Amino acid sequence: MRAVLNRWRRHLVRGLVFRVLFGERSQGRLLPHTRISPSTCIESEDHLVLGDHVYIGHFNLLDASGGLAIDEGVQITSHCAIVTHSSHRSQRLLGRAFATWPGPGERPGWIGGPVHIGAYSFIGPHSVIEANTQLGRGTIVCAGARVRGTFPDFAVLDGAPAQVVGDSRDGDATLLRQYPEFRVNHAAWAAMPRSDDRDCRRP
Repeated sequence: MRAVLNRWRRHLVRGLVFRVLFGERSQGRLLPHTRISPSTCIESEDHLVLGDHVYIGHFNLLDASGGLAIDEGVQITSHCAIVTHSSHRSQRLLGRAFATWPGPGERPGWIGGPVHIGAYSFIGPHSVIEANTQLGRGTIVCAGARVRGTFPDFAVLDGAPAQVVGDSRDGDATLLRQYPEFRVNHAAWAAMPRSDDRDCRRP
């Protein structure tokens, strides 16, 4: 009986609290096909620029304080951290003075900068994407990777620090041989011009 009650309780909580529904807004635009789990924490949401058809799963941290752009079709799985600033060096340097730093300018040791994730990229679980990172479209970030820097379209990234270990078009080619009727769908996003010029900095 206890197992039945526990199972019912889990289903109820999951349905009410962690249900991911279609429909979001970003920068005043309606995104009818974008889904964000309510368990994801978004800091400085006004600096987040989202495309449509984005999926952001459970228990992620998105820090948009330095500017965060997530293009169309991006999938962010679970337990990922996307950060646009890092303060731990500054805090170690300043000690107790960190909290009362009067300026001028940013605290010494502070690191900050925008993150841009290109269209139809996949961010694997337990990965970290750090400030000043630009990912091209079609990028695959493997589980547990720590990513910082600028990477080309269709890169497969793995490691800590992450390095390019493959090309995501290789896997796509295998699928397209199996499902040739979807070549037009794939080409519609894979041939899009790169959106490096998107301004995801703080307004």
